[in-house]
Amino acid sequence: MEFAGAADDESLAALEAERAAASALTRVAPGLATARGIRADRVPTLAYTRRASELVGRTEAAVSNAVALLTAASIDRAGTVAVRARNVRSTADVSTAEAERELGSVLVERGFAVDLDDPDHELRVCFSEDVCLVGWTVAERDASFGSRAPTDRPFFQPGSMAPMDARAYVNLAAGPSLPDATVLDPMCGTGGLLVEAGLAGARALGSDAQWKMARGATENLAHYLSDPDDARWDVVRGDATELPFVEDAADAVVFDAPYGRQSKIAGHRLSDLVGGALAEASRLAPSCVLVADRSWEAEAREAGLAVEARFERRVHGSLVRHVHVLRRE
Repeated sequence: MEFAGAADDESLAALEAERAAASALTRVAPGLATARGIRADRVPTLAYTRRASELVGRTEAAVSNAVALLTAASIDRAGTVAVRARNVRSTADVSTAEAERELGSVLVERGFAVDLDDPDHELRVCFSEDVCLVGWTVAERDASFGSRAPTDRPFFQPGSMAPMDARAYVNLAAGPSLPDATVLDPMCGTGGLLVEAGLAGARALGSDAQWKMARGATENLAHYLSDPDDARWDVVRGDATELPFVEDAADAVVFDAPYGRQSKIAGHRLSDLVGGALAEASRLAPSCVLVADRSWEAEAREAGLAVEARFERRVHGSLVRHVHVLRRE
């Protein structure tokens, strides 16, 4: 598996991939991992994984080693091919052009025709530090959501989360249950997390204390999830500490808590609001991801949620997002 993002994103990328699309994942070099049980149909919905390939073999990061590996490998396929080489973050002392040329020659000698535009098969040759992984592409990430921006939405408010991050948090929360999952955001704001949940195949449920936000989220969901025969989403106005849903109404809860405010929000102090929302999350779903500007681990444990992982991700300036991956105890 080839990860996207920067070096600081790798721990999150690995957990997202393992929860939503693979098992027994092992990071072998910067930007690269091996895994078993890859769900190829889920790879296109990942945020921080570029693609997954069927591993031909692993060798040292030298073009000659990659050529020797491919020459010795059995290949049970036919048709046209393209070789794509990548030097992950420029960490290896190799020429990708040379790698593509030399490994392409091996395949031509074995009867393949080269088609760089629309090949039947794509051979990936990935170099990272002193490691080279060679494999046949199985599935690739749908990069289109990465080109969208919060400002593209019909209803926009400053501070909205980027689609790529929203998709990752949905996958962290609901990955094992996707696509047959119900994802709830109790503080849905403009609905960015819910849009990504819906586009990943889940049923999206949202709630917000402000009518303006509930209406705006409805507008955004209708825009991106517009199939009238498959309206798998609902938004209500409600208090995140007392939601109008029965126990276990969802497979996962994911929400972005208010940042940097100590005053009362919707009639609550911030600590009471987040603590109450976490208690509701524990009541409503077995899994939760909370995004905030500080650690809420103590409140999560008090609400009956175990902390499986927590990531600190710098957004800009002094703003650091704390991503809590939680499960009901």
